[in-house]
Amino acid sequence: MNSVAKPVIVRMDQGHSAQVLAIYQAGIDGGNATFESAAPDWPSFDRGHLAAHRLVAVDANGRVLGWVAATAVSGRCVYAGVVEHSVYVAPHVQGLGVGRRLLQALIDSTEAAGIWTIETGIFPENAASVALHVGAGFRVVGTRERLGSHHGRWRDVLLLERRSQSVPDRSARPC
Repeated sequence: MNSVAKPVIVRMDQGHSAQVLAIYQAGIDGGNATFESAAPDWPSFDRGHLAAHRLVAVDANGRVLGWVAATAVSGRCVYAGVVEHSVYVAPHVQGLGVGRRLLQALIDSTEAAGIWTIETGIFPENAASVALHVGAGFRVVGTRERLGSHHGRWRDVLLLERRSQSVPDRSARPC
């Protein structure tokens, strides 16, 4: 099977919270997704992510298969069109196209909002996530070496970004 049968992409809301946080925790437990050691509570997650750019993929029974969410990289107006994102997919549907659909939905929502750059940090060992992002038009900007200690060892993080081809150049817009 090459993809999950037509998951629907919808805006994430509190009704999805338990499943979203469980998928997040599963990614954390896998050891190659984040420096975090535990998923936050819902109010913290909710405050930390832009409501317009929080999406879930749900199956025909309403089960969350994965999620994507963006955060502003800065409060300064010159960075108003730059977000950082995370994408997580439930272990039982990884590799079936859910992440690709979520990432494309995020690209669509951010471009519609005038966001010109999406960035993310990925552990180099997370080859599937790197491939997903490169396939969606992200490029590896560089490696942030020994960025942080994770489970007693220093970890590198690849910095990836996707620059919109459809959002006008930022230099044309004053702050």
